[in-house]
Amino acid sequence: MQPFIKNYFAKVKENRIRFLTYFYFMIEAFIKGFALGLLLVFSVGPVIFTIIKQSINHGKKGGFSFVAGVWFSDIIWVVLSNGFSEIIKSLLNFKVPIGIAGSLFLIAMGIYFAFIKKIEGKKQQEAIEIEGDEIIVAGKIRPNYVVLFSSGFLINTLNPAVIAFWMAMAVSLSATYTLQQRVVIFVTCLGINMLADVGKVLGAGNLGKKLSTKNILLINKISGYLYLVFGIVVLGGIIYSLL
Repeated sequence: MQPFIKNYFAKVKENRIRFLTYFYFMIEAFIKGFALGLLLVFSVGPVIFTIIKQSINHGKKGGFSFVAGVWFSDIIWVVLSNGFSEIIKSLLNFKVPIGIAGSLFLIAMGIYFAFIKKIEGKKQQEAIEIEGDEIIVAGKIRPNYVVLFSSGFLINTLNPAVIAFWMAMAVSLSATYTLQQRVVIFVTCLGINMLADVGKVLGAGNLGKKLSTKNILLINKISGYLYLVFGIVVLGGIIYSLL
């Protein structure tokens, strides 16, 4: 009876350690995903001005139709980039070099945004014009939500910066994180980004007025510093795993 009790408590202790370890890694993945989401929140480009314009011109439904297309595009690129990184890892034993290359790319992006990139004036950063975003129904002009959704999807999908971002994140994180951890990271990241986009649509009027050239410069510098920190942290994790 006594050996049975000892074995029982030993298993309970082992399971508790496993749970705490699993919980720790999931919390770490959540924090990484939150930080990754901030990188997207502090990114300023034509898409944010297009979101503001569509929200002002076509109301909240128009704005949400456009950002829904952007979200769908992001989800597809996240799935494809992670799938691609898994294929590379299975075909070639280059997990660490690929992770280091992705981390260095993020650091390079941080240096570019924080110290090199020249910011254009607000008037030069115009929203992307969308043809056919309005239709006539019963003699009234109404937003074409299908076109707005499709435009958001295509603008984001064909953006080289978006492709490079998701690919760099996927290959750099694949070096030190399991697939389950990366699911938590990217789901958290996309969730933060979606909440930010909702805020952009709801506050389009006020946000448009506050995006002065000075504020755009500040936001880009913050974005650059976040890229730098994230890239250095990921690189440090890879180096630490080799020790």
